[in-house]
Amino acid sequence: MNLITLASRNVFRHRHRTVVTTLAMAFACAMMIVFAALMDGFAIGSEHNVVSMNTGDIQIHLPGYRNEPDIYSLIDNADQLVEQFREEEFYASKRLFAFGLMASDRGSSGVQLRGVDLVYEPMVTEIDQHIMTGDWLNTLDQHGVVIGKKLSKLLDVSLGDELIFVGQTADGYMANDSFKVKGILKSVSPTIDNAGVFMSNIMLSELIALPKGAHELVLMRVDRTGDLTLKTAELKTSLGSGLEVMNWQQLMPIINRFLETAHIQTVIMMIFTYIAVAAVVLNAMLMSVFERVREFGIMKAIGVKPKQLVLLIYTEIFIQTLLAGFLAVFAGSSLSWYFQENGLDMSSLAEEISFAGIAFDPVWYAALTINSILIPVLFLFVIAAIAVIYPAAKVAIIKPIDAIHHQ
Repeated sequence: MNLITLASRNVFRHRHRTVVTTLAMAFACAMMIVFAALMDGFAIGSEHNVVSMNTGDIQIHLPGYRNEPDIYSLIDNADQLVEQFREEEFYASKRLFAFGLMASDRGSSGVQLRGVDLVYEPMVTEIDQHIMTGDWLNTLDQHGVVIGKKLSKLLDVSLGDELIFVGQTADGYMANDSFKVKGILKSVSPTIDNAGVFMSNIMLSELIALPKGAHELVLMRVDRTGDLTLKTAELKTSLGSGLEVMNWQQLMPIINRFLETAHIQTVIMMIFTYIAVAAVVLNAMLMSVFERVREFGIMKAIGVKPKQLVLLIYTEIFIQTLLAGFLAVFAGSSLSWYFQENGLDMSSLAEEISFAGIAFDPVWYAALTINSILIPVLFLFVIAAIAVIYPAAKVAIIKPIDAIHHQ
């Protein structure tokens, strides 16, 4: 018995039913390909926002600094360490922090001053490319500052406006100076948006009379394909217990956990969607089986074995699933590619989207990968195979005499 020929004839015997069943499977699978691509894109974009906007791959502080930021908690040998890291295939940058009051003609607010290395900061983060209006810092304008988006609204300032800082120096005196708004950032994180003021670390060091050193060292791996956890452990061992070494996954555990479960969420979504598909397939195959009860009885009577009839049923659904898979891959990958290039604009739902203290781009980009195509298609075949177990079992156990006399 030629299973493929016979199955093909049976599949196209009722064209309308076959078309409806195949299109239902194709539509569900195409949507799952798009959903998987969007989730992959969200995971990639989220990690990029966390790492490239502010955190970097690895951060180094004195123990306890993150919980209780102290102006005196300086890494004294910061210059020596960053040179060492750069020789070990890291990009490395120093940061200084201070707190105080920033005032304009129309308002005032508490701020966190962030002194960054103007040469090396762009190598570890992309904060310099996240300017909403204006320009990033440069060495020619030491009194130019870049501020957070919401802080600019709190102070009611725009580009070129003057700001006055009042705070305390490291030696106990009053620190005050004037600055000009050089740039305003897009949303990065609540801390930066509401209170962040970026300036060169040289300017900040002079403003509050800080000795040499840094509050924070930020590292970015040159080769980011390796195991981040292993690299973090190696750094901890080499630096000893005098410094706290943490990667972005440890610094942002909620986001890291969410990204780890992103693929599980995709699988759960596929299961619920394909349950509806399984109901359509089961209904169509049951109708097909009951219409051919006498035919199956005759086939058994002339010597066709039950397992051959089961294979026939599975070949029929395989043909339909294969057609649905081709349609789904074409439609789903085309739509995913469109969202990968143009993104899905969510700004109409929310002007700013944030999660666990990190701001995300309201334009949601997909990432079309082999897995985002392969997994939904494989799931479709598995669900279709499960759905026809009952119709196939009915055919296998049917008695020839009863089937021939079936009305």
